Amino acid sequence: MGQSPLFHDRHAAGVQLAQAVCAELEQLGSSALPIVYALPRGGLPVALPIAQALNCPLDVIVAKKVTRPENPELAIGAVTADGHILRSRQEAFTLWQDGSWRIALQQAQAKAKEQLEQFAALRPPVNPEGAIVVLVDDGIATGMTMAVAARALRIKQPAYLLLCAPVAPLKMIDLLQQWSDRVIVLTAPATFSSVSRFYAEFPQVSMAEAIDCLVRQNV
Repeated sequence: MGQSPLFHDRHAAGVQLAQAVCAELEQLGSSALPIVYALPRGGLPVALPIAQALNCPLDVIVAKKVTRPENPELAIGAVTADGHILRSRQEAFTLWQDGSWRIALQQAQAKAKEQLEQFAALRPPVNPEGAIVVLVDDGIATGMTMAVAARALRIKQPAYLLLCAPVAPLKMIDLLQQWSDRVIVLTAPATFSSVSRFYAEFPQVSMAEAIDCLVRQNV
């Protein structure tokens, strides 16, 4: 990556990503209706311009990393609020043996359920079955939360599943393609340290800001 960040903020990245998504859907030529799903909270400001451009509902799918107790930054798996699980075999094996995995998993799922409940009243009444599902995050690093969210949505049998983010490591692209029908990533650098480095402004998204995105599109 060069010296300057590629995106000013999440909204600006979402506007750029919306153009790419619209072009992809036009090429797809499907009559199925689109639904945009964001991974909260950071994915919502990116997803909003996409939902606006497509004039479609904006929903959330909540997934949380499962982490090692002594290192909360290291993901050893991921889980959705409704219990879809992805486990890193290498990292989680010893925890699986001594029972720590189950505790870490339960804690992560509890956080996911709690967050989903905060969005519940503003979620649109949509069904991904037969729809074009556009799954969005503000960036992909390990890909675990995106992967488990994609798995949960795939079970609902959408017509197409698109995974979308402004940035992802080049080494992740093949895996992303395995999880979806289309991958839309604006930049995929070979050298990747963190998502935040690609943004000039990358503050944490508050729950109020995240909820406002749903209100602006769905209410």
